[in-house]
Amino acid sequence: MIEAHSLTKDYGGVRAVDDLSFEVRPGVVTGFLGPNGAGKSTTMRMIIGLDRPTGGLVHVNGRPYRDVRRPLHEVGAVLETGALHGGRSARNHLLALAQSNGIGRRRVDEVVGVVGLDGAAGRRAGTFSLGMRQRLGLAAALLGDPPVLLCDEPVNGLDPEGIRWIRGLLRNLAAEGRTVFVSSHLMSEMALTADELIVVGRGRLVASGTVREIIARASHRRVQVRTPMADMLSARLVERGGSVDRGSDGALLVDGMSAAEVGDLAAAHRITVHELVELEASLEEAFMAMTSDSVEFAGSGATR
Repeated sequence: MIEAHSLTKDYGGVRAVDDLSFEVRPGVVTGFLGPNGAGKSTTMRMIIGLDRPTGGLVHVNGRPYRDVRRPLHEVGAVLETGALHGGRSARNHLLALAQSNGIGRRRVDEVVGVVGLDGAAGRRAGTFSLGMRQRLGLAAALLGDPPVLLCDEPVNGLDPEGIRWIRGLLRNLAAEGRTVFVSSHLMSEMALTADELIVVGRGRLVASGTVREIIARASHRRVQVRTPMADMLSARLVERGGSVDRGSDGALLVDGMSAAEVGDLAAAHRITVHELVELEASLEEAFMAMTSDSVEFAGSGATR
């Protein structure tokens, strides 16, 4: 488990993390979301002792990271894909880490296979693509078979097959009872990968909960109706207190009423309905709604 209490980090006159408290539980994948400059990377660096908090504290499995005697056996982290010797082969990079942490050669072979680098383990790491470096970083993080795993933007540089692979890997690691904490800018991927979310903006906690809770909290449901009697149904819905918009494809979009209420109203007036569905906002839509006031750089979207 990871526990942060009033975590704060200042860089000169800039506050990167501001009184941030949260828990990351074992057995689930927890996504860490926020706009650029929200303090996600700084928070992860403080968790593993790379940055010292200005205030507050953070514990990994009940103690500060600096008190962990065998770090690679307790916490695996993928924060910097470039943190390797480019002249070494991938296998020798992992062997050096393993030997310095009392880990045998057999485990190196195991993690090389887990991350799918069997055919490239003899190549110099400096020749690797970004996606291959991501896999190598994951292999290094898994060397000590740690119960806690932190990944900062782990799908950067991966192709669709690689993204699908890492999704399955993270979920499998969590299913084994590990604490898995992962940041990403890909909302669609987080919706598929994460069980729980921690959302930050300008260094502060914006929201936390399950993916479904976050979506429900930040958005409202709409009912979509398709009917050949759209004008009649629209009038009846407005009379009942609903708000109705017409979609570009002719469907009615209803706010203020549930799908059941719309269906009952249509049946009572003998109005034919071809489709009746309650729409749910996407995680991306919910994220944008929650963090709209926390975006550091926003363009107008206009061009000349």
